[in-house]
Amino acid sequence: MTDAPDTAEQRVDEYQRLFATAFVGRERTRSGVRWRLSAEPGVEAWARDLAAREDACCAFMQNAITVVGDEVLWDASAIDDPTARSVLDLFFELPDRAGAGVEALQAQFSEAGLPFVIEVDGAMRPATVEEFGTPTMPQSRC
Repeated sequence: MTDAPDTAEQRVDEYQRLFATAFVGRERTRSGVRWRLSAEPGVEAWARDLAAREDACCAFMQNAITVVGDEVLWDASAIDDPTARSVLDLFFELPDRAGAGVEALQAQFSEAGLPFVIEVDGAMRPATVEEFGTPTMPQSRC
């Protein structure tokens, strides 16, 4: 979670709260995926803040928040790369999986061949669950 001010555990918990509060649906778009959220008071700002943290975390993804009628639309796209597309596929599934917690998500990413890695003393290595959920962990890549 490079340059993100929160831990993976905090982020997953926040997604779970956002989905419980405002999730309406999702769809695949030509350029990526879209989550539809109810445009209740505060949801747009909440989604924008969370999307900005996601952009800080994963530079290969782009997140855009718009409001159309009574919905906040969260559009996510990724660079044209097989790994980035795999991450986007897992992002699409996040509304169903955020409640399982960070360990389950880390396992899901690893099973898809996308382990979370951290940089320690200039070398990249897979992150342990304990490191991934710690706010003081070394620089990481999600």
